[in-house]
Amino acid sequence: MKSKNERNQIIFGQTIRKRRHKRGMTIAILAKLAHIHPSYLADVERGERNPSLLNILKLAAGLDVHPSKLLVKF
Repeated sequence: MKSKNERNQIIFGQTIRKRRHKRGMTIAILAKLAHIHPSYLADVERGERNPSLLNILKLAAGLDVHPSKLLVKF
């Protein structure tokens, strides 16, 4: 059974993936725009990483959305 934190990481990752797909971006494109490593982004999308605030801000900038839009499910 996954902890609440693990479930939240999965939800956050799903949100990133959904927004990335909606914009027609690959992991490589978003990673480049967000200035993060593609494998790190893949881990975030799978819910295997707990991104820092700095990386959440980078992802929001790469997706061209306000950071709060990435947290609406919480």
